[in-house]
Amino acid sequence: MTTDNNTMAPATRSSLTRLACVAVLTGVVAGLGGMGLALLLHFIQHVGFGYDMYQWHGAKSFLEGVSATTPVRRVAVLGLCGLVAGGGWWIVYGFCKPLVSIRKAVSGGGHEMPFWATILHALLQIVTVALGSPLGREVAPRELAAVLAGKLARAARLTVEETRVMVACAAGAGLAAVYNVPVGGMLFTLEALLGSFRVASLLPAMTTSVIAAMVAWIGLGDVSPYVLPQLAISPSLVAWSATMGPLFGAAAFGFSKSSALARGHAPRDWRLVPSCLILFTALGGASVYYPALLGNGKGPLQLSLFSDMTAGLAAVLFTLKFVFIMGSLRAGAEGGLLTPGMTLGAMLATVAGSVWGLAFPAIEPASLAIIGAGAFLASSMNMPVTAVVLVFEFTRFNHDFFYPMLLAVAGSYATYTWLARRGAGRP
Repeated sequence: MTTDNNTMAPATRSSLTRLACVAVLTGVVAGLGGMGLALLLHFIQHVGFGYDMYQWHGAKSFLEGVSATTPVRRVAVLGLCGLVAGGGWWIVYGFCKPLVSIRKAVSGGGHEMPFWATILHALLQIVTVALGSPLGREVAPRELAAVLAGKLARAARLTVEETRVMVACAAGAGLAAVYNVPVGGMLFTLEALLGSFRVASLLPAMTTSVIAAMVAWIGLGDVSPYVLPQLAISPSLVAWSATMGPLFGAAAFGFSKSSALARGHAPRDWRLVPSCLILFTALGGASVYYPALLGNGKGPLQLSLFSDMTAGLAAVLFTLKFVFIMGSLRAGAEGGLLTPGMTLGAMLATVAGSVWGLAFPAIEPASLAIIGAGAFLASSMNMPVTAVVLVFEFTRFNHDFFYPMLLAVAGSYATYTWLARRGAGRP
């Protein structure tokens, strides 16, 4: 027995050392990759729409920059976006190795993400979002980090299970880096990708996300993605959150079903070019009247958090954002749905809050927006715990907001789950 232990110990120590080194390197790579993609996005935005031309981080927000440019330029840039999207993804689908999603790569089947196809896929998402696509940018840094982590894990001769965990950790670390959300990135890895909180998953997820977020400070700084004014909860807000939770769950269910349907019918051949060109040109035309439609939705969400969004405008933006998000997916464009989902939730909350105010004490619109964003995100992304923490790290709201937030998320996720089971034919 003693001989066996002495024989096994060096091999075990060597394996743990390799795993620890890969975890640290994955965090560094994810941080640098997320930072690089974010800076590239800002640079393309500034060049494309002509604001703060000599600063990657200018004083203006994207919405301010877009609003200040001419209508003709908006339409022209969105037309370019359509050509880039259609031509780029036609090349990816027609001439590159088949893409492997992060979820498939961590599913345990030994699937490997193709290196160059994944890199090009990620870059296309960043470029098109920078040029005004209504989809999110968060998938790109996750994919970039995941494919690089897979290379590192295989070079270090990690086991198949260890490689699977590291790819998932890298995806969460990419999210942590681009949004400065280390806890949210860790929880995304554990809840959304691995579905496990085992120590073997928890420790590398924790390590990679923290390192990635801190490395990204080099170029992005230690700042929150959203600025939130001082807010206080009220009995009316708590009651509204408990009452409206199911509304967000039902809306998120419709959003998820619609996005899956749109992606399922998207072209994968030459038709990508005309479909993306038509869709994005139409989006450019709509942006002449509603510039907040452009981009992943951060601009209108920030307006909601500062109570600068009327119920009427929120209703219009909710409808048009939904139409163009689904249209983009149906046309064949790719991107995330995290920030777009939060924006839709905030818009819906603004409308629902105005109706509530007709019969009950009025609620600060910013409070409604933050609760709606979290409740919608929790269900649409199927990650209730991660969503609450992400919204907290995004905005750094005060502790008391956890009470209405958790009530809204509970009602939203319960409704979403019930609808999903009914849709699957279960009672």
